[in-house]
Amino acid sequence: MKKLTAVLLLSIGVGAMAQTHAPADLTTLKYTVEEAPEWTALLKRDNGWFGADGIYTIPLNGVENKQAKASDKVLFLFSDTMIGQIRDNTLVPGYKMIHNSVAVLNGNTPDSKINFYWDKDKDGHAESLFIPNTPKTEKKDYYWLGDGFVNQELKNTYIFGYRVRNVAGGPFGFKEVGNTLIKLSPKSTPPYKDQEQIDSPLYIEHNQSDIGSFGAGIYVNTKTAGAPAPDGYIYVYGVDDRAKNLLVARVLPKQFENFSQWTFWDGSSWSSEMGKAQKVADWVSNELSVSPLPDGRYVLIFQVGGMSKDIGMRIGKTPYGPFGPTIKIWDCGKDLAKKTYLVYNAKGHPSLSKPGELLISYNINSAEFDKDLNLDPQLYRPRFIRLKFQ
Repeated sequence: MKKLTAVLLLSIGVGAMAQTHAPADLTTLKYTVEEAPEWTALLKRDNGWFGADGIYTIPLNGVENKQAKASDKVLFLFSDTMIGQIRDNTLVPGYKMIHNSVAVLNGNTPDSKINFYWDKDKDGHAESLFIPNTPKTEKKDYYWLGDGFVNQELKNTYIFGYRVRNVAGGPFGFKEVGNTLIKLSPKSTPPYKDQEQIDSPLYIEHNQSDIGSFGAGIYVNTKTAGAPAPDGYIYVYGVDDRAKNLLVARVLPKQFENFSQWTFWDGSSWSSEMGKAQKVADWVSNELSVSPLPDGRYVLIFQVGGMSKDIGMRIGKTPYGPFGPTIKIWDCGKDLAKKTYLVYNAKGHPSLSKPGELLISYNINSAEFDKDLNLDPQLYRPRFIRLKFQ
């Protein structure tokens, strides 16, 4: 098993000798990182759900910042999802991509029982669980999913839905066009026929090519969520423009649906104006995480620059910064078997992590998706590594 040990000083991404550090030190952390093959194997499947990206995890007991118990359930969120069958490492004709799906893990280990869920259309074919249905929705819009959490005060589960539309031109052929809150009641189960959808103002459009949106990550800083230094707020992270600037918003749990009560970090204080939000980091990824460290600091996990072979972390003094320099903790190069392969959207999963550790996922894709998927049907699924704090 590949294992990397590093003790970091000011040099970005470079191992050095161990040093003691004060809680405000944003450059030094002693850790080891290794593959987590047992978690990677959990999502290697050949029938029904056999691949996806966009993985987030939500402990359904609402305790975000501690390892789930064996009796707990953890909800997995996925965006573009492959449904079909792989036989003898070959795709069976009739497979389909849908835009989102979920799974429920009954327990806290990779050998726990897991069930995957998607919807079906009127003809019995696989369909997304969450389909845009709001006043701002246009006919062919679809959802990719952002982060979510169980709001223990309002008793609902909230998931960010990015409204996406296929467009002509541009590098990818799609564009995010809006931001939505998907609301699930405590008794709601897949396929979530009782879901509610709320258009949110948490979308920023600078011009046709530069946009920003909130929901890339959520840190629930409450006592009931197991936060070590709770201030009672829900922190929601946004990613803005092509420089992948990290923005931070916060709101009290009871006010989560009341967007007039949201405030945004402007670099020195919390402003009620989203337009005054200032970046606290740059070159992050569109999906990421912020989690507490055992010593009272915080760790931001992301794919460096959005799409690259490097998983990065930054150490923060608070959930909203300041954050130290990027520290490259893992090289995903071994997963790039072909030059067309892509690695993106690394993030941590505290509810699946043992004490003193952080389980981290990242996604694999291809710039020539259909061609490469037919050659390598197991290509398109999350991989996992384990960060251990010394």
